[in-house]
Amino acid sequence: CNLTGWWENDLGSKMQVFKVGNNGTFYGEYHTAVSSTNKPIQPSPLIGSQHLDEDGQCTFGFTVNWKKFSDSTAVFVGQCFNGDDGKEVLHTSWLLREKVDSEPEDWKATR
Repeated sequence: CNLTGWWENDLGSKMQVFKVGNNGTFYGEYHTAVSSTNKPIQPSPLIGSQHLDEDGQCTFGFTVNWKKFSDSTAVFVGQCFNGDDGKEVLHTSWLLREKVDSEPEDWKATR
């Protein structure tokens, strides 16, 4: 699986991976289509690592820092699959950590 290029999810968010290094590290930008902040959404930097497999159905993970418009950080983990139609498809899960004002509010900080 070649992560380099543009990827789009079901909600219209887009990810662009600029380059994947020989060791599997990559970087790019995430263009989210959804946000709970009132500030204008902006492209956000991402950095990640891909496990390079011989069968091409690799696992990967990346972090997105929403620093341009939010006080939150998200991590994604997933796997690339070769679909029945021959197109590569990514399946991911994510966690989002929002900033809270105090430790007692920690319970509501992660989605």
